[in-house]
Amino acid sequence: MTIADDIPEDFYGVLHRESAGSVLDDAAEQVRRIGYAVIDSGHSTEGLARLSKEFDLARARYVKKYGEADLRKLNELHTIRALLTHGDAGFIGLALNHNLLAVLGKLILGKYILNQQNGVINPPQETFSQGMWHRDLPYQHFVSTRPLAINALFCVDDFTTENGATFVLPASHKSEAFPSPAYIKRNAVQLEAKAGSFILLDCMLFHAGGFNNSGAARRGVNHVYTIPYFKQQINIPMNLKEESLSIEAREILGFNCMEPVSIDSYFVQRGGKKY
Repeated sequence: MTIADDIPEDFYGVLHRESAGSVLDDAAEQVRRIGYAVIDSGHSTEGLARLSKEFDLARARYVKKYGEADLRKLNELHTIRALLTHGDAGFIGLALNHNLLAVLGKLILGKYILNQQNGVINPPQETFSQGMWHRDLPYQHFVSTRPLAINALFCVDDFTTENGATFVLPASHKSEAFPSPAYIKRNAVQLEAKAGSFILLDCMLFHAGGFNNSGAARRGVNHVYTIPYFKQQINIPMNLKEESLSIEAREILGFNCMEPVSIDSYFVQRGGKKY
């Protein structure tokens, strides 16, 4: 598919249209319409290098703790669960990235929380679980008029066609059923993105990691943000120290949306006294 240079600009019969906005407004509109967009995180070269180093250190500690053989048996070798709970504040900051939150606020009206943050490694010359088509709300076949969840995949490395950049099926978040093989072959798009970018997806958009034909692993940090009615994949508040976090951070990380264990704790969570 080619994009012509002389795309028509004039129109008629239009009673309502989206107004022009900022780069982040444009990204939000694209996610709403076709299900995906790419934005810059604003990280400096030094900041990105630090995250890259901390990613590798976290991976090494994770594999040492849980064991490579056991992780492989569970099909978990190429994932680092709940990365922001591993002790490096940089990954908490990544989940609270200013540009990212600005777009999320345009896509999910009202409150939202971080449902999960996982390190994802696409290994070279090897298949992996994320290489299959899926939604990030898996096993669901419904459509909604507004996003219920947004995927924000942070590129630790450049995402290229050679190292297995993510494939998407544009606008598939608007259809209930998974498309036919012929449709996928005609319409799948591979998204290249620079290190330091966020690939944003409506979580109901079908997508898949590509096969990594390079000689090095392709690393990313996947975030899923949901309306508060979805439970977190792993309880984030139970694994972080609340005192060091701002009010906004505590809200986004789910401290105000934990499941009450009793009626008493429900009232306390609502601002009442301790009984």
